[in-house]
Amino acid sequence: MGKKYSCHKISEGVATGEALVSADEIMFYLINPETGVVIEPGHDIEGKSMAQKILIFPGGKGSSVVQADGLYQLNVRENAPKGMIIQYPETVLVSSAIIMEIPMVDKVDPQFYEDVKDGDTICIDADRGLIEIL
Repeated sequence: MGKKYSCHKISEGVATGEALVSADEIMFYLINPETGVVIEPGHDIEGKSMAQKILIFPGGKGSSVVQADGLYQLNVRENAPKGMIIQYPETVLVSSAIIMEIPMVDKVDPQFYEDVKDGDTICIDADRGLIEIL
């Protein structure tokens, strides 16, 4: 058993996968839908794939259309994140996660952000309000 942290459910579900940690906000339209790779120049996770990962990020950026469509294009190609841990949720990403059945949580115990590292195996149990670093 690893370290457990409390969180708040936004979109229901349970997901386990590799953590991808971004300090920058994400514009899902600047992710290659064929690979899940971030193509935004200068982004702190530029060149990394979010496909089937647990994405940990502050929030989204860009218009509602590019956010929803960008995430949708990733989802239909099975290159969307398996789960999302977000600090500053917004209506478009929340509704997109719910519709696409991607577990999403916020209001995470602040210690989590100190402890989590890229590549850690993370389990989000949104239904129980728990995150675990395995």
